[in-house]
Amino acid sequence: MMTKPEITFDDFNKVDMRIGTIIEVNEFLKAKKPAYQLTIDFGDLGIKKSSAQITQLYTKEALLNKQILAIVNFKNKQIANFISECLVLGIENDKKEIVLLQASKSAINKGEQVS
Repeated sequence: MMTKPEITFDDFNKVDMRIGTIIEVNEFLKAKKPAYQLTIDFGDLGIKKSSAQITQLYTKEALLNKQILAIVNFKNKQIANFISECLVLGIENDKKEIVLLQASKSAINKGEQVS
């Protein structure tokens, strides 16, 4: 498998990765692939919305109040009739299902970068 181009530490510092808590989950019926519309509380940073194709491993009930990692400084992206304001982080497992990245312990949703 090919890796992506090498980046510098300055490049990495441009990524604003934060812990947030999912406070609302809705099915995203207009998405091309099965997805949820998530509303995420990032504490001092405020509330942001995201679309996430994580329906294979997660129910709406299991996602509610779950803390996740997200990148919050991407440009907004329109997906069907929905504006996604952040990118929830996950990785594919061996079955091509998305597994969410999350903190190993509970953390405070703060407006400070975690990197």
